[in-house]
Amino acid sequence: MLIDFKKASLEEVLQHKTMYYEKIDFSIVQNSWKILSEHLELPFIIHIVGTNGKGSTGRFLSHYLHKKGFRTLHYSSPHIMKFNERIWINGRDSSDIELQMASSKLQEILPLNLLEKLTYFEYTTLLAFVLSSSFDYLVLEAGLGGEFDATNIAKNDLSLITTIGLDHQSFLGNTIEEIARTKMRSVDTKMLIGYQTSNKVYETALKVKDELKDEFGRDIVIQTVKEFDKYSLDERFASYLKLNLHLVIEALKELNIDIDLDIFNEVKLSGRCEKIKKNITIDVGHNPLAATFLVKEFNNKKVHLIYNSYADKDYKEVLTILKPIVTKITIIDLDDKRIVDKNNLLEICHNLNIMVTSLENIEPDKEYLVFGSFLVVEKFLENMRLNEE
Repeated sequence: MLIDFKKASLEEVLQHKTMYYEKIDFSIVQNSWKILSEHLELPFIIHIVGTNGKGSTGRFLSHYLHKKGFRTLHYSSPHIMKFNERIWINGRDSSDIELQMASSKLQEILPLNLLEKLTYFEYTTLLAFVLSSSFDYLVLEAGLGGEFDATNIAKNDLSLITTIGLDHQSFLGNTIEEIARTKMRSVDTKMLIGYQTSNKVYETALKVKDELKDEFGRDIVIQTVKEFDKYSLDERFASYLKLNLHLVIEALKELNIDIDLDIFNEVKLSGRCEKIKKNITIDVGHNPLAATFLVKEFNNKKVHLIYNSYADKDYKEVLTILKPIVTKITIIDLDDKRIVDKNNLLEICHNLNIMVTSLENIEPDKEYLVFGSFLVVEKFLENMRLNEE
């Protein structure tokens, strides 16, 4: 069904937006931004790029800035249950009214040909720009990319580099160096590099600095976080989140904002090794690096894994990493064309000698881990809600 992108509601617009380009065309969102930027007054932009830890880093930082009295918007993706989660404004998820007003402004300002061609992620990124106009800070979490990510259309004032690992290789490259280069080429002024598992990231940063100087005359500054045991969090947080906290604190120091550790303990981090019940943990991670962190988190414990994966993920490596903590696995059914063929997962589980079983009910004396993607967590929570009704 065709719709009029000049008049449609936000819900209708998003329903008709493609999630991805078959071939990246950065010019669409760039041209849209050239027009839109004349109507907005952007705040200080903190751009967060990396493979893992972007969401928690962004929320720690945004929450702190908000609590210190700064008008702050945090843009992240994807969402777990409701789209409003993606645009967090001054301590809360955005409202339907705010989102619709921002969409109406885009419809008013942008020509029809651009409105039609913008992807889902590009359109929602522009919504975040509109809603952050005249704020103090805009914390922008990049999507899967960096240099040609929609979040990179405006000049960023500070870039935070979270842990970089292998993921989205078909888009970003097949090595740590290639992926780090793609992400770091989005830096405009200064990058703070957080916790890394590979020294290749630091080496690549120096090469990217030279590239950006030669190509664009950008004289960027590189600063690395060297200590990761200096600050602590409440025990309800997964231990790996402390790594992201140290990057956030370095960013706050860069902004000359005083540090009060108690403020971080108030943060609500949905889906980041989050215990939703005494024996149920949900985690929206979906790659080998995330699996490695979880194995450390569940050291000396055994879990019933509730899992599924997108076909483009390294699900064999993920399950290999998780095997030492898994007693059995339930493959949760998902209605999405990007999901891997279930037979592939069954074969891998068979080869790894992991028992596959259905999930009739949650046993109070068993530990459960829901892991694999935002979609896996969303489906599990929906099923749990229906069973409780």
